Amino acid sequence: MTAMATTTPAPTVDRISPAADAARRVAQTVTDPELPMLSLADLGVLRDVWVDDGRVVVVITPTYTGCPAMDTMRDDLVYTLRAAGYHDVEVRTTLHPPWSTDWISAEGKRKLAEYGIAPPGPAPSAVTGPVPLVLTPTVRRVDCPVCGSADTVELSRFSATACKALRRCRTCQEPFEHVKEI
Repeated sequence: MTAMATTTPAPTVDRISPAADAARRVAQTVTDPELPMLSLADLGVLRDVWVDDGRVVVVITPTYTGCPAMDTMRDDLVYTLRAAGYHDVEVRTTLHPPWSTDWISAEGKRKLAEYGIAPPGPAPSAVTGPVPLVLTPTVRRVDCPVCGSADTVELSRFSATACKALRRCRTCQEPFEHVKEI
């Protein structure tokens, strides 16, 4: 007599069905708690959404390690997906590759400027080898989101959140925030 091995079928990961696409569209509506004019998709932190044996799995990346908004993002994703009828929801966090301001969509950058926050420019290039030590502040050209002038000055390296700086336009005198390049 031969013993038959019993196996549990592997879970079915579904990224392309209408069900997975519908869950992704719901997740894409969740807004960032610190920049509510942006969805998590616009911000580039919403990395992936799939269905695995009926469970919706969402993957997000923090804008920086220790970002205090991650718990709220996670809770908002779970709440929004459950309210849309997805009762089994798991939110995973991935740190690799690290988030970059280059992941903010063109639409997201437009929304930031429309809201009066200067969007980031291109992120600094990745350094290979030793990290150069720079003892002087980095001078950035940041255009005013109100009048478009390049004649702006940084008032504080940190604003309401660690990922933004506070600046003022010398032309129109308006203060504004700038999302720092990471």
